[in-house]
Amino acid sequence: MDALAWSRFQFAFTITYHYLFPQLTMGLALLIVVFKWAAMRSGDPLWGDLARFWARIFGLNFAVGVVTGLPLEFQFGTNWARFSNFAGGVIGLTLAMEGMFAFFAESAFLGLFLFGEKRLGPRGHFGAALMLLVGSWLSAYFIVVTNAFMQHPVGHRVGPTGALELVDAWAYLFNPWAIWEYLHTMCAAVMTGAFCVAAVAAGWLLLGRHVAHARLALRVGVIAAAAACVLQLFPTGDRHGKLVAEFQKPALAAMEGKFESSQRAEMALIGQPDVAHRKLDNPIVVPGALSFLAYGSFGATVYGLDDFPKSEWPDNIELLYYAYHVMVGLGTILTAIAMLSLLLLWRGRLERTRSVLWILMLAWPFPYIATTAGWMTAELGRQPWLVWGLQRTADGTSPKVSGGNIAFTTIGWMGLYLVVGIAFLALVGRQLARGPAEEGAH
Repeated sequence: MDALAWSRFQFAFTITYHYLFPQLTMGLALLIVVFKWAAMRSGDPLWGDLARFWARIFGLNFAVGVVTGLPLEFQFGTNWARFSNFAGGVIGLTLAMEGMFAFFAESAFLGLFLFGEKRLGPRGHFGAALMLLVGSWLSAYFIVVTNAFMQHPVGHRVGPTGALELVDAWAYLFNPWAIWEYLHTMCAAVMTGAFCVAAVAAGWLLLGRHVAHARLALRVGVIAAAAACVLQLFPTGDRHGKLVAEFQKPALAAMEGKFESSQRAEMALIGQPDVAHRKLDNPIVVPGALSFLAYGSFGATVYGLDDFPKSEWPDNIELLYYAYHVMVGLGTILTAIAMLSLLLLWRGRLERTRSVLWILMLAWPFPYIATTAGWMTAELGRQPWLVWGLQRTADGTSPKVSGGNIAFTTIGWMGLYLVVGIAFLALVGRQLARGPAEEGAH
């Protein structure tokens, strides 16, 4: 592999590993607020126990997220110097805002929530939980705005040196792509948090431990999961997909394995893209569905890859196609699980239906896989552009850094992440074994 391939692999590996942690913290931040609000409203100490328990899990995820996120910042300078020089005048704004405001706010209020409950009192402690939510979600917004500019650049101009300059901060910060990408991302984070809460609660019920806490946590987890799943599909997923159809037509064609343009375009449920022969093997399709989902009309024309120069095709069509279908498939499965669980909860039968409790307990990895596939879809779909229409990925690297150096640091990060991951699992396992309160405390 050359330096470009190693740079892409290193960034893909580090960001995929890193995002396993903040997606849970963002989802848990909302659920911790729900637990604290319920504790204030009802006066039931069980709700407070759940808030403190999940705040400890939040803290562990936050700490590991910080450690695994640092290499991403370094890579902008070490591996992607030309990109940083080209786009830094624009994206530097949100990267700085994320570090200076959102990150420090999240850190400060996490400390207050974990260690200041007695001094703050019930209302103050709830306020700390609320600000923890604001900090974590604001941090996510700044990161998403940065990514959205690379997908759909707005609010800029090309300066006299050839680098981008920010001319409209409001257009940049409220990029329509950023708004819908953010809402879609946050729904996915809530899905991750809700399914993790429901999985732990289901496990407690199956083991007969912390039963009173488990009943409350299961109710919140299932309701939050069902709501997030619905919002993930519509309107956030629908609007995000329409933006791809409007501004990234080659990406949409590759995601669907579509090589020829057509009206009443079918949506492929399954199939294997044969790029060499420009066809989709063994397809199972829904006629007209892609036209309707992309443009709101069954008769709309959807462009195929053959309508674009091959130099504008995504670099890895096969991986993009499968990543997209894994995301959609797992999203559909998770929605079905959430809706079935919600129905049983409404009928008062969920706690007694052990088969569904087992499904909930075992389903927690699926949101992680789905969100990883979703980010792969977004990033692979943007290729071959680093900033869509402005800078190609091959033109954004650091020309004086060799592939061997990048390979060496990649192996180093892998070793570090392995150690951090083992320590994280051990600490989380210890918290899960301890539970929300000492056995028999309530």
